Amino acid sequence: MKLKVTIDELITDRLRAKGVEFNIGRVIEAWEEDPGPTPMPGIATLRSWDRALLTKYHPFYLPFCDLCCLCTMGKCDLSGGKRGACGIGMAAQQSRIVLLAATMGAATHAGHLRHLLGDLVDRFGRDQTLDLGSSVLLEAPHARLVTGIKPKTLGDLEEIAAYCEEEITQLLSCCHTGQEGDPLDLESKVLHAGMIDHVALEGSDLAQISAYSFPKGDAEAPLVECGPGCLAPGKPVILVIGHNVPPAIAIADEMHERGLDDKIEVCGICCTALDLTRYNARAKIIGALSQQLRFIRSGVADVIVVDEQCIRNDVLQEAMKTGAPLIVTNAKNLQGLPDRTKDDPDGIVRALAEGKEPGAAILDPDKAGEVAVRVAMEIAPIRKATAGLPDRAAILEAAKACTGCFSCMRACPNDREITAAVTAAAEGDLAPLAALYDACIGCDRCGGACPAGLDPHDLIAGAYRSLFPAERYHIRAGRGPIQDTEIRAVGGPIVMGEIPGVVATIGCSNYPGSWNDVGSMAEEFLKRRYIVVTSGCTAISIGMYRNEQGEGLYDLYPGRFDAGGLVNVGSCVSNAHISGAAIKIANIFAKRKLNSNYEEIADYVHHRVGAVGIAWGAMSQKAAAIAAGFWRLGIPVIAGPHGAKYRRMLLGRRDREEDWFVLDARSGERVYAGPVPEHLFTVAETREEAMVLVPKLCMRPNDTVKGRSIKLNHYLDLHRRYFGGMPEDLPLLVRTKSDIPITMKDEVVRFLAAAGWKESDRPIPDPTLLPRIVKRGGKPA
Repeated sequence: MKLKVTIDELITDRLRAKGVEFNIGRVIEAWEEDPGPTPMPGIATLRSWDRALLTKYHPFYLPFCDLCCLCTMGKCDLSGGKRGACGIGMAAQQSRIVLLAATMGAATHAGHLRHLLGDLVDRFGRDQTLDLGSSVLLEAPHARLVTGIKPKTLGDLEEIAAYCEEEITQLLSCCHTGQEGDPLDLESKVLHAGMIDHVALEGSDLAQISAYSFPKGDAEAPLVECGPGCLAPGKPVILVIGHNVPPAIAIADEMHERGLDDKIEVCGICCTALDLTRYNARAKIIGALSQQLRFIRSGVADVIVVDEQCIRNDVLQEAMKTGAPLIVTNAKNLQGLPDRTKDDPDGIVRALAEGKEPGAAILDPDKAGEVAVRVAMEIAPIRKATAGLPDRAAILEAAKACTGCFSCMRACPNDREITAAVTAAAEGDLAPLAALYDACIGCDRCGGACPAGLDPHDLIAGAYRSLFPAERYHIRAGRGPIQDTEIRAVGGPIVMGEIPGVVATIGCSNYPGSWNDVGSMAEEFLKRRYIVVTSGCTAISIGMYRNEQGEGLYDLYPGRFDAGGLVNVGSCVSNAHISGAAIKIANIFAKRKLNSNYEEIADYVHHRVGAVGIAWGAMSQKAAAIAAGFWRLGIPVIAGPHGAKYRRMLLGRRDREEDWFVLDARSGERVYAGPVPEHLFTVAETREEAMVLVPKLCMRPNDTVKGRSIKLNHYLDLHRRYFGGMPEDLPLLVRTKSDIPITMKDEVVRFLAAAGWKESDRPIPDPTLLPRIVKRGGKPA
């Protein structure tokens, strides 16, 4: 908060003055915990913790090529141990690329926070209270843990945003030629970028939840409609795309004020859609990022409104093909359109509705909302889409031009059988094309590669178009944070291993196969009584999944943070509530000090909180930053096969026994804890491989006998189902015979005997990597 002090008369031994005013720019109130050791850490502050993690989880590099082309001394060949003109080696260059990606992602989220705060402060004022409801008293675990600030108002978040911006500037500077050259120090900075990213994520969601009264940790947040089939025919349609919700909310408000709630359909793609439905349950979600191009090309949208992030760069060209005016609302994505922010709305509406201009930049959310609604009402009755998805006759005719060259398949990121499907269409069978729809990520690389000028993307969507009306699904509106009471209830069972784990299914929709894969993975672990949390595009994809009985998962499973719960926290910025839940377990359940105490909280989470992330369709730099935030807390992440394109994994070596020793906080001894969790960041080639990895990566050194037995039961069952037999690493995961699942005891005992396994005679350690914890005997400070 800001402070202004007025003194009528001030007298000192050197001064006598009247009417003195003091303006104090920022006052951050202290809170009940004393400051910890690392308030507002810089890029080197947590280096020792990062090194402790990177000693166990070694970077495994996957370079795209052997060259570095970042400066004018290049391009430099780094193959075979050679170094570039600046002295950089291949390992450091790959880590630098990862740092660039993570810093870009963190900058995007910090920029979003700053932009959102600007809009909200203008509307509600800096003194707007941050309120997550009576069940969430630990409302900003990341901000408290990292900065030491307990934010109470929108104005307090400005101080946190400034810290994020400072750190991102420092991180980006490390990528410059002639800066950091050590691979592990670059990796430490990657982890720092991830931590900063989660602080920015949390600030954004905390601000918009409080200002717009989104659900506040509500496990029973309303079910909202999803899928193109949920749009009412004949109504004007406004499509919103992006991640910054104020313009979309302004559209909903304008519709309400004009009495048009039942007259216009407002729908969205990506995170703006998720956040809009948190504000107005009447809004519709069309789909994840992969649905963007096909829905625009369908011509259904009468007006398209975009803000920032995850928007196709050719959105203006695509909108123009269908005659839909484009309104851009964010300076980060102006699309070359004229700035009409200060112009009279009547003139803007007239220019767009009459087709005199293809679009406009309107950087005032309220004005953008007014113009979008008025244009939609005027243009919908007369708009004739100049292009759209082809019908059956057009597909059959176009398919005849296919030469069978396979260029489309070579261009497809997932190597789908496009050529065979187009050939079948030429013979009158559209079913193979329609069958590709679920697995198409909507990139349209096939269209750009076809020498015959065909666009297989449109042929696929056109072949499926008759099924659009059936695409009606439910998704639970994003609930936001996890309640403190929920943490108290599950903290013990998670730490002891009796709830087998928390599975975070998050990330983009760049899936290697159908969106149904993320739904089937979520269903598998829900049945096994894991806590499944989700966000962003993956949350939407889970909503579009149907089980064998035709039921949706949000209809079947409760939204509470408990065993067997399916928890949609919200949009991309809501990911901070997932990592925040792990922090809350350390603070609320284990009574670990939170204020500026990052190392100790991360050490606790890494060794005791059985959680794993699945980023099955991770695509963006933002996804890299989000993953890095989990890594610094010691939480493993599994990516789909496209995740290898991030160029680096963080892999454990279970064959290196020396990597898996911890300190026992009770005795001070250095003891072997086993390879759990085995990896910090790894890639799975198939859905089945990922599902087998999940229970293994939820194992922790602190698991009780009962907890380890439960986790082993799931690991062995899934391994036998998908790969057959016992896993070869089983002897490293069974500490004593009591760990063995009772239903598999005889089989496991025989397998262990054949492997020469020996039972440990040591008690379960109180594991830590921090000597200062040992000095306290493992007790909270």
